[in-house]
Amino acid sequence: MKIGLDIMGGDFAPGSIIEGAIDSLVHFSGEDKLVLIGDQQEISSKFKETDTDLSRVEIVHTTQVIDMGDIPSKAYSQKPDSSIAVGYRLLKEGSIDGFCSAGNTGAMLVGASYTVNVIPGVIRPALATVIPVLNNRNAVILDVGLNPDTKPDVLMQYGLLGTFFAKYVLEIDNPSVKLLNIGEEESKGTPAIKAAYELMKGHPGINFLGNIEANDMFGEKNPDVIVCDGFVGNIVLKQTEAFYQIYKLRNLNDSYFERLNFENIGGTPIVGINANVVIGHGISKRKAIMNMVLQTLAVVHVNLAQKIKEAI
Repeated sequence: MKIGLDIMGGDFAPGSIIEGAIDSLVHFSGEDKLVLIGDQQEISSKFKETDTDLSRVEIVHTTQVIDMGDIPSKAYSQKPDSSIAVGYRLLKEGSIDGFCSAGNTGAMLVGASYTVNVIPGVIRPALATVIPVLNNRNAVILDVGLNPDTKPDVLMQYGLLGTFFAKYVLEIDNPSVKLLNIGEEESKGTPAIKAAYELMKGHPGINFLGNIEANDMFGEKNPDVIVCDGFVGNIVLKQTEAFYQIYKLRNLNDSYFERLNFENIGGTPIVGINANVVIGHGISKRKAIMNMVLQTLAVVHVNLAQKIKEAI
């Protein structure tokens, strides 16, 4: 499998991106290869400093960069030789099997829409991220920022998309699904949430266990899949990051809270598109980049996009 990595995207590019790429290579096996997309001179000079084995590495030179402050749709069309645009082109051509970047999130979403498109039957794709829960388990929450205002049928389909992610990526049999709400009662929530509840309750492909409140999200009541709109999901994600920052500032030491560190998760897959794409945090450094690459590799190995396409 070939994983494409945008070397030029992110606040600490290209240095930290290349360092993370180097670290990820020790976890590659079989026919796995890493395709580095960016300035060839920058990449080559960094690799010479480390004496890294290049047998699993390919370099695709690009001459343009979509900066973090660029307007996504405008930059994507005006910078066709940018690392993001070239990465998506390689993905569409089948030259790589997965693509990841810590660069401009908007441009990554535009590229997904313009180039690989949404899987037929998927109403809206979502950003799905893994969250650690008690008993050394992981769960997935979606959407965490792609669609802030979501209709009931979309929320219901997120239950399906999350089920596929939990089943194939997290390797959970018959994943349980809950809807994030202000109460556990079926009567609670906005009209959209209550309508989504009814749709999910009757869907044969969703192991729906009802509503879950935010204070139970990380505990024993936590399901394998948590469904919410992108507005709520993004707040949850940022709040989790805030808890971890407070934990570090207070010099605490706890194995569970260490799992909340976004660097250990790596990135956020876009589920519901015709390719395997993972978006990393813009402030990602070496460790986060390594885990973003490895997460992309995991998604590619199970061919999540194809699994969803076959099931929808």
